[in-house]
Amino acid sequence: MAGVVPLRKIQIGKETTAGTSVNADVVWRGKGTLEDMVEPVPVDEQVGYLSGTDNQYIPFVEGKLTMEASPATFEQLPHIFEAGIETDAPAQDGAGTGYIYEYIFPTTSKNTIATYTIEGGDDQQEEEMAYCFVTNFGLSGKSKEAVMVSADWMGRQIAPSTFTSVALATCESILFQKAKLYIDAVAGTIGTTLVSSTMLGFDMKVATGIHPKYTADGTLYYTFHDFAKPEITLDLTWEHNASAVTEKANWRAGTARQIRLLIEGSALGTPGTAYTYKTLTIDLAGKWRKFSKIGDNGDGNDIVTGTFVASYNSTAALFAEILVINELSALP
Repeated sequence: MAGVVPLRKIQIGKETTAGTSVNADVVWRGKGTLEDMVEPVPVDEQVGYLSGTDNQYIPFVEGKLTMEASPATFEQLPHIFEAGIETDAPAQDGAGTGYIYEYIFPTTSKNTIATYTIEGGDDQQEEEMAYCFVTNFGLSGKSKEAVMVSADWMGRQIAPSTFTSVALATCESILFQKAKLYIDAVAGTIGTTLVSSTMLGFDMKVATGIHPKYTADGTLYYTFHDFAKPEITLDLTWEHNASAVTEKANWRAGTARQIRLLIEGSALGTPGTAYTYKTLTIDLAGKWRKFSKIGDNGDGNDIVTGTFVASYNSTAALFAEILVINELSALP
């Protein structure tokens, strides 16, 4: 019998040593299927056969996983950042039950990331790949919906195996309506100036710059990973109001800005020194690249979309940082 869609699943486990497989300990609460990137190369030869022959070779092996857009959660979102920004040991927020996961994008030196083993498949066949990391991820939100996360993972190679038995974890979705937008001058304190009654949606795209390195070491898979420049863009869709007009002026003037997206969830069991709620905070410094022409979203009001590109600003001493506060003392 064929496998069925509802019985598909993705399971992940953080590796102790990059490339050494581990059993999964997390069922990803989203969607996606593994893709084997093996492509045999036919040999171009002249051996007396008009039809050609079946002579071919496989020069390398590689696997991929696209995690399709699904509701982001305070509990599982850090796995994307661990494998795409840097690995972090969380700090307890004072005597509270909250734990602070801090992910700072690299500036003057490379970060250390975590690699993962990923299991995927359905009730017909499980496959898995080791030495997985995130090459791209996105976060987006719009009115009356959850914040959505998607991610592209790369792995060494895919092979059939069997699923590890893992229980479903309880997770809390991050909601767009709970978001707050702050925009400040680079000489000011980020998170000071609230831009209220303005943001209708956001779309953040990150190319992590992490890539595989194929060296001649007796294997067909990549032997290590390295880093290139990360690229971060943030599209903000706004009411075309005074706040939008102000930022359009900053765009035309080439003025650097600081942006904070702050999204809170349910109350922590015990408030901490800094946080009372589960929280996602995205801090960016940079400049506006462009603003769209005035449009509308069908309700009779004008809207506009600005594209912000993150880049290091020495006055703010900031490029890009993401904080997640949940109640996990360690990621499973």
